Amino acid sequence: MISVGVIGCGYWGPNLVRNFAEAPRTRLAGICDMNPQRVSSMAKRYPGVMATDSVDDMLASPDIDAIAIATPVSSHFELAMKALRANKHVLVEKPLTTSSEQAYRLIDEADKRNLVLMVDHTFVYTGAVRKIKQLVDAGQLGKICYYDSVRVNLGLFQHDIDVIWDLAVHDMAIMDFIFDSRPVSITAVGMNHIEGARENIAYITVLFENDLIAHINVNWLSPVKMRRTLIGGSRQMIVYDDLDASEKVKVYDKGVTVTNRAESMYKMMIGYRSGDMHAPQLDVTEALRLEAQHFAECIETGQQPVTDGASGLKVVRMLEAATRSMRQQGAPVALDTYELRAVAASA
Repeated sequence: MISVGVIGCGYWGPNLVRNFAEAPRTRLAGICDMNPQRVSSMAKRYPGVMATDSVDDMLASPDIDAIAIATPVSSHFELAMKALRANKHVLVEKPLTTSSEQAYRLIDEADKRNLVLMVDHTFVYTGAVRKIKQLVDAGQLGKICYYDSVRVNLGLFQHDIDVIWDLAVHDMAIMDFIFDSRPVSITAVGMNHIEGARENIAYITVLFENDLIAHINVNWLSPVKMRRTLIGGSRQMIVYDDLDASEKVKVYDKGVTVTNRAESMYKMMIGYRSGDMHAPQLDVTEALRLEAQHFAECIETGQQPVTDGASGLKVVRMLEAATRSMRQQGAPVALDTYELRAVAASA
Protein backbone atom coordinates (compact mmCIF):
# COMPACT_ATOMS: atom_id res chain seq x y z
CA MET A 1 0.00 0.00 0.00
CA ILE A 2 1.33 3.43 -1.01
CA SER A 3 1.34 6.18 1.63
CA VAL A 4 0.44 9.55 0.11
CA GLY A 5 0.70 13.10 1.41
CA VAL A 6 -1.36 15.87 -0.19
CA ILE A 7 -0.07 19.45 -0.41
CA GLY A 8 -2.83 22.00 -0.92
CA CYS A 9 -6.34 21.74 0.51
CA GLY A 10 -8.12 24.56 -1.29
CA TYR A 11 -10.48 23.92 -4.21
CA TRP A 12 -9.18 20.60 -5.64
CA GLY A 13 -7.02 19.23 -2.84
CA PRO A 14 -9.88 17.85 -0.70
CA ASN A 15 -10.96 15.67 -3.64
CA LEU A 16 -7.48 14.16 -3.82
CA VAL A 17 -7.40 13.73 -0.05
CA ARG A 18 -10.73 11.87 -0.07
CA ASN A 19 -9.72 9.53 -2.88
CA PHE A 20 -6.30 8.69 -1.50
CA ALA A 21 -7.98 7.99 1.86
CA GLU A 22 -10.53 5.66 0.27
CA ALA A 23 -8.70 4.02 -2.67
CA PRO A 24 -7.79 0.37 -1.99
CA ARG A 25 -4.10 0.69 -2.94
CA THR A 26 -3.28 3.93 -1.13
CA ARG A 27 -3.21 5.26 2.41
CA LEU A 28 -3.61 8.94 3.27
CA ALA A 29 -0.53 9.72 5.38
CA GLY A 30 -0.31 13.51 5.37
CA ILE A 31 -2.17 16.76 4.73
CA CYS A 32 -0.42 20.09 4.21
CA ASP A 33 -1.70 23.62 3.59
CA MET A 34 -0.40 27.10 4.34
CA ASN A 35 -3.80 28.05 5.79
CA PRO A 36 -4.00 26.85 9.44
CA GLN A 37 -7.80 26.83 9.35
CA ARG A 38 -7.81 24.42 6.43
CA VAL A 39 -5.26 22.22 8.18
CA SER A 40 -7.40 22.16 11.31
CA SER A 41 -10.56 21.37 9.36
CA MET A 42 -8.94 18.51 7.44
CA ALA A 43 -7.32 17.14 10.61
CA LYS A 44 -10.75 16.84 12.24
CA ARG A 45 -12.09 15.04 9.19
CA TYR A 46 -9.12 12.63 9.01
CA PRO A 47 -7.95 11.96 12.59
CA GLY A 48 -4.64 10.19 12.95
CA VAL A 49 -3.26 11.63 9.70
CA MET A 50 -0.29 13.99 9.83
CA ALA A 51 -1.62 17.55 9.37
CA THR A 52 0.82 20.43 8.98
CA ASP A 53 1.39 23.83 7.41
CA SER A 54 5.06 22.96 6.73
CA VAL A 55 5.99 21.46 3.36
CA ASP A 56 9.44 20.60 4.69
CA ASP A 57 7.94 18.57 7.55
CA MET A 58 5.76 16.71 5.08
CA LEU A 59 8.69 15.91 2.77
CA ALA A 60 10.91 14.85 5.67
CA SER A 61 8.45 12.21 6.84
CA PRO A 62 9.77 8.67 6.22
CA ASP A 63 6.17 7.47 6.46
CA ILE A 64 5.23 9.11 3.12
CA ASP A 65 6.04 7.42 -0.19
CA ALA A 66 4.41 9.88 -2.58
CA ILE A 67 3.24 13.48 -2.76
CA ALA A 68 0.18 14.88 -4.53
CA ILE A 69 0.34 18.61 -5.28
CA ALA A 70 -2.86 20.66 -5.58
CA THR A 71 -1.60 24.23 -5.27
CA PRO A 72 -1.60 27.26 -7.60
CA VAL A 73 0.14 26.51 -10.91
CA SER A 74 2.94 28.99 -10.21
CA SER A 75 4.09 26.81 -7.30
CA HIS A 76 3.97 23.44 -9.06
CA PHE A 77 7.58 23.34 -10.24
CA GLU A 78 9.21 24.30 -6.94
CA LEU A 79 7.09 21.92 -4.87
CA ALA A 80 7.41 19.01 -7.32
CA MET A 81 11.18 19.43 -7.55
CA LYS A 82 11.52 19.51 -3.74
CA ALA A 83 9.39 16.37 -3.48
CA LEU A 84 11.43 14.50 -6.11
CA ARG A 85 14.68 15.51 -4.42
CA ALA A 86 13.22 14.14 -1.19
CA ASN A 87 12.81 10.84 -3.11
CA LYS A 88 9.01 11.00 -3.19
CA HIS A 89 6.90 9.94 -6.15
CA VAL A 90 4.87 12.91 -7.40
CA LEU A 91 1.38 13.57 -8.76
CA VAL A 92 0.84 17.19 -9.88
CA GLU A 93 -2.47 18.89 -10.56
CA LYS A 94 -2.86 20.20 -14.12
CA PRO A 95 -1.03 21.82 -15.79
CA LEU A 96 2.28 20.26 -14.83
CA THR A 97 4.27 23.52 -14.83
CA THR A 98 4.17 27.06 -16.18
CA SER A 99 6.84 26.37 -18.82
CA SER A 100 8.20 23.51 -20.88
CA GLU A 101 11.70 24.17 -19.54
CA GLN A 102 10.43 23.46 -16.02
CA ALA A 103 8.65 20.33 -17.24
CA TYR A 104 11.87 19.02 -18.83
CA ARG A 105 13.72 19.48 -15.55
CA LEU A 106 11.07 17.59 -13.56
CA ILE A 107 11.09 14.72 -16.05
CA ASP A 108 14.88 14.49 -15.84
CA GLU A 109 14.86 14.55 -12.05
CA ALA A 110 12.22 11.82 -11.85
CA ASP A 111 14.10 9.65 -14.36
CA LYS A 112 17.43 10.04 -12.57
CA ARG A 113 15.85 8.96 -9.29
CA ASN A 114 13.64 6.26 -10.83
CA LEU A 115 10.52 7.96 -9.44
CA VAL A 116 7.02 8.24 -10.86
CA LEU A 117 6.04 11.69 -12.13
CA MET A 118 2.36 11.88 -13.07
CA VAL A 119 0.00 14.71 -14.04
CA ASP A 120 -3.57 15.01 -12.79
CA HIS A 121 -5.25 15.20 -16.22
CA THR A 122 -8.47 13.99 -14.61
CA PHE A 123 -10.64 13.85 -17.73
CA VAL A 124 -8.37 11.20 -19.25
CA TYR A 125 -9.55 8.82 -16.49
CA THR A 126 -13.28 9.44 -16.96
CA GLY A 127 -15.42 6.66 -18.37
CA ALA A 128 -16.56 8.99 -21.17
CA VAL A 129 -13.09 9.88 -22.48
CA ARG A 130 -11.84 6.31 -22.15
CA LYS A 131 -14.85 5.11 -24.18
CA ILE A 132 -14.15 7.74 -26.86
CA LYS A 133 -10.52 6.57 -26.98
CA GLN A 134 -11.76 3.00 -27.41
CA LEU A 135 -14.07 3.97 -30.28
CA VAL A 136 -11.35 5.98 -32.04
CA ASP A 137 -8.76 3.21 -31.67
CA ALA A 138 -11.24 0.64 -33.01
CA GLY A 139 -11.72 2.74 -36.14
CA GLN A 140 -15.45 3.15 -35.64
CA LEU A 141 -15.35 6.86 -36.45
CA GLY A 142 -13.17 6.37 -39.51
CA LYS A 143 -10.70 9.13 -40.28
CA ILE A 144 -10.98 11.85 -37.64
CA CYS A 145 -11.76 15.22 -39.23
CA TYR A 146 -12.33 17.61 -36.36
CA TYR A 147 -12.57 18.19 -32.62
CA ASP A 148 -14.77 21.10 -31.55
CA SER A 149 -15.14 22.01 -27.87
CA VAL A 150 -17.04 24.58 -25.82
CA ARG A 151 -15.86 24.78 -22.21
CA VAL A 152 -17.41 27.85 -20.56
CA ASN A 153 -18.82 28.99 -17.22
CA LEU A 154 -19.00 32.03 -14.93
CA GLY A 155 -15.59 31.96 -13.16
CA LEU A 156 -13.58 30.64 -11.42
CA PHE A 157 -11.05 33.43 -12.06
CA GLN A 158 -7.45 32.40 -11.36
CA HIS A 159 -4.86 34.87 -10.14
CA ASP A 160 -1.80 33.24 -11.71
CA ILE A 161 -3.07 31.81 -15.03
CA ASP A 162 -5.44 32.85 -17.81
CA VAL A 163 -8.51 31.00 -19.09
CA ILE A 164 -6.46 28.97 -21.60
CA TRP A 165 -4.25 27.47 -18.91
CA ASP A 166 -7.27 26.87 -16.66
CA LEU A 167 -9.84 25.38 -19.09
CA ALA A 168 -8.25 24.63 -22.49
CA VAL A 169 -5.69 22.44 -20.71
CA HIS A 170 -8.45 19.81 -20.34
CA ASP A 171 -9.10 19.61 -24.07
CA MET A 172 -5.41 19.53 -24.90
CA ALA A 173 -4.94 16.60 -22.50
CA ILE A 174 -7.96 14.80 -23.97
CA MET A 175 -6.71 15.29 -27.54
CA ASP A 176 -3.22 14.10 -26.62
CA PHE A 177 -4.81 10.97 -25.15
CA ILE A 178 -7.30 10.01 -27.87
CA PHE A 179 -5.53 11.13 -31.07
CA ASP A 180 -2.42 9.67 -32.66
CA SER A 181 -2.01 12.70 -34.94
CA ARG A 182 0.64 15.20 -33.91
CA PRO A 183 -0.29 18.89 -33.48
CA VAL A 184 1.74 21.05 -35.86
CA SER A 185 0.54 24.62 -35.26
CA ILE A 186 -1.69 26.67 -32.97
CA THR A 187 -3.45 30.00 -33.29
CA ALA A 188 -5.28 31.74 -30.45
CA VAL A 189 -7.01 35.02 -29.75
CA GLY A 190 -8.20 36.18 -26.37
CA MET A 191 -9.38 39.16 -24.41
CA ASN A 192 -9.39 40.43 -20.83
CA HIS A 193 -12.47 42.29 -19.64
CA ILE A 194 -11.57 42.60 -15.95
CA GLU A 195 -9.03 45.26 -15.03
CA GLY A 196 -5.92 43.78 -13.48
CA ALA A 197 -6.85 40.20 -14.39
CA ARG A 198 -5.70 37.85 -17.15
CA GLU A 199 -7.54 36.86 -20.33
CA ASN A 200 -11.00 35.55 -19.48
CA ILE A 201 -12.12 34.44 -22.95
CA ALA A 202 -10.18 32.76 -25.76
CA TYR A 203 -10.63 30.91 -29.04
CA ILE A 204 -7.95 28.40 -29.98
CA THR A 205 -7.40 26.51 -33.25
CA VAL A 206 -5.02 23.57 -33.45
CA LEU A 207 -3.92 22.07 -36.76
CA PHE A 208 -2.79 18.44 -36.65
CA GLU A 209 -1.23 16.09 -39.15
CA ASN A 210 -3.63 14.20 -41.46
CA ASP A 211 -6.01 17.17 -41.94
CA LEU A 212 -7.35 17.04 -38.38
CA ILE A 213 -8.44 20.42 -37.01
CA ALA A 214 -9.48 21.32 -33.46
CA HIS A 215 -11.26 24.41 -32.18
CA ILE A 216 -11.62 25.22 -28.48
CA ASN A 217 -13.78 27.97 -26.99
CA VAL A 218 -13.01 28.76 -23.33
CA ASN A 219 -14.71 31.48 -21.31
CA TRP A 220 -14.96 32.61 -17.67
CA LEU A 221 -17.76 35.09 -18.47
CA SER A 222 -20.53 32.79 -19.65
CA PRO A 223 -24.00 32.98 -18.03
CA VAL A 224 -24.27 29.20 -18.28
CA LYS A 225 -21.88 26.30 -17.76
CA MET A 226 -21.22 24.17 -20.85
CA ARG A 227 -18.90 21.22 -21.37
CA ARG A 228 -19.70 19.97 -24.86
CA THR A 229 -17.39 18.45 -27.46
CA LEU A 230 -18.06 17.31 -31.03
CA ILE A 231 -15.73 14.80 -32.67
CA GLY A 232 -16.34 14.22 -36.36
CA GLY A 233 -15.13 11.22 -38.28
CA SER A 234 -15.59 10.04 -41.86
CA ARG A 235 -17.87 7.21 -40.67
CA GLN A 236 -19.43 8.31 -37.39
CA MET A 237 -19.54 11.33 -35.11
CA ILE A 238 -19.59 11.82 -31.36
CA VAL A 239 -21.28 14.35 -29.10
CA TYR A 240 -19.66 14.36 -25.66
CA ASP A 241 -21.56 16.39 -23.07
CA ASP A 242 -19.89 16.10 -19.69
CA LEU A 243 -22.87 17.72 -17.94
CA ASP A 244 -25.35 15.13 -19.22
CA ALA A 245 -25.92 12.84 -16.28
CA SER A 246 -27.32 9.88 -18.24
CA GLU A 247 -25.86 9.99 -21.77
CA LYS A 248 -22.51 11.75 -21.73
CA VAL A 249 -21.38 10.14 -24.99
CA LYS A 250 -23.65 9.83 -28.03
CA VAL A 251 -22.45 8.18 -31.22
CA TYR A 252 -24.20 9.26 -34.42
CA ASP A 253 -24.13 7.23 -37.62
CA LYS A 254 -24.14 10.39 -39.69
CA GLY A 255 -21.88 11.76 -42.37
CA VAL A 256 -21.44 12.57 -46.03
CA THR A 257 -20.59 10.46 -49.06
CA VAL A 258 -19.01 11.82 -52.23
CA THR A 259 -19.52 10.10 -55.59
CA ASN A 260 -18.43 11.05 -59.11
CA ARG A 261 -21.20 11.78 -61.55
CA ALA A 262 -21.17 9.63 -64.64
CA GLU A 263 -21.33 12.52 -67.13
CA SER A 264 -18.21 14.23 -65.90
CA MET A 265 -15.17 13.20 -63.93
CA TYR A 266 -14.99 16.75 -62.61
CA LYS A 267 -18.47 16.80 -61.12
CA MET A 268 -19.23 15.17 -57.83
CA MET A 269 -22.38 14.54 -55.84
CA ILE A 270 -22.46 14.85 -52.07
CA GLY A 271 -24.89 12.59 -50.28
CA TYR A 272 -25.91 12.79 -46.65
CA ARG A 273 -26.12 9.73 -44.44
CA SER A 274 -28.37 9.90 -41.39
CA GLY A 275 -28.46 6.69 -39.38
CA ASP A 276 -29.10 5.72 -35.79
CA MET A 277 -27.73 7.26 -32.61
CA HIS A 278 -26.65 5.16 -29.66
CA ALA A 279 -25.29 6.02 -26.22
CA PRO A 280 -22.70 3.42 -25.16
CA GLN A 281 -22.55 2.24 -21.59
CA LEU A 282 -19.80 3.98 -19.62
CA ASP A 283 -17.77 3.05 -16.57
CA VAL A 284 -19.16 5.27 -13.80
CA THR A 285 -16.20 4.85 -11.42
CA GLU A 286 -15.03 8.26 -10.24
CA ALA A 287 -12.12 9.40 -12.39
CA LEU A 288 -10.02 10.45 -9.41
CA ARG A 289 -10.48 7.03 -7.84
CA LEU A 290 -9.10 5.36 -10.97
CA GLU A 291 -6.31 7.92 -11.12
CA ALA A 292 -5.31 7.31 -7.49
CA GLN A 293 -5.25 3.55 -8.10
CA HIS A 294 -3.23 4.00 -11.30
CA PHE A 295 -0.72 6.22 -9.48
CA ALA A 296 -0.23 3.56 -6.82
CA GLU A 297 0.02 0.77 -9.40
CA CYS A 298 2.71 2.65 -11.35
CA ILE A 299 4.73 3.14 -8.17
CA GLU A 300 4.41 -0.54 -7.24
CA THR A 301 5.13 -2.01 -10.68
CA GLY A 302 7.32 0.61 -12.35
CA GLN A 303 4.97 0.99 -15.32
CA GLN A 304 4.65 4.34 -17.08
CA PRO A 305 1.57 6.39 -16.14
CA VAL A 306 -0.98 7.15 -18.85
CA THR A 307 -0.59 10.83 -17.95
CA ASP A 308 3.14 10.81 -17.32
CA GLY A 309 5.58 13.69 -17.34
CA ALA A 310 6.00 13.49 -21.12
CA SER A 311 2.26 13.88 -21.71
CA GLY A 312 2.23 16.77 -19.24
CA LEU A 313 5.09 18.34 -21.18
CA LYS A 314 3.26 18.04 -24.50
CA VAL A 315 0.23 19.79 -23.03
CA VAL A 316 2.37 22.58 -21.55
CA ARG A 317 4.03 23.11 -24.95
CA MET A 318 0.60 23.50 -26.55
CA LEU A 319 -0.43 25.96 -23.84
CA GLU A 320 2.78 27.94 -24.36
CA ALA A 321 2.16 28.07 -28.12
CA ALA A 322 -1.43 29.23 -27.60
CA THR A 323 -0.26 31.97 -25.23
CA ARG A 324 2.44 33.10 -27.67
CA SER A 325 -0.11 33.25 -30.50
CA MET A 326 -2.57 35.19 -28.34
CA ARG A 327 0.13 37.73 -27.46
CA GLN A 328 0.75 38.13 -31.22
CA GLN A 329 -2.96 38.70 -31.95
CA GLY A 330 -3.56 35.28 -33.43
CA ALA A 331 -0.36 34.71 -35.42
CA PRO A 332 0.19 30.97 -36.06
CA VAL A 333 2.81 29.34 -33.85
CA ALA A 334 4.48 26.15 -35.09
CA LEU A 335 5.05 23.25 -32.74
CA ASP A 336 8.54 21.99 -33.52
CA THR A 337 9.15 18.27 -33.89
CA TYR A 338 11.80 16.72 -31.75
CA GLU A 339 12.37 13.78 -29.49
CA LEU A 340 11.21 14.68 -25.99
CA ARG A 341 13.79 12.51 -24.24
CA ALA A 342 16.72 13.98 -26.14
CA VAL A 343 15.69 17.56 -25.44
CA ALA A 344 14.92 16.74 -21.81
CA ALA A 345 18.36 15.22 -21.37
CA SER A 346 20.02 18.42 -22.59
CA ALA A 347 17.85 20.83 -20.58
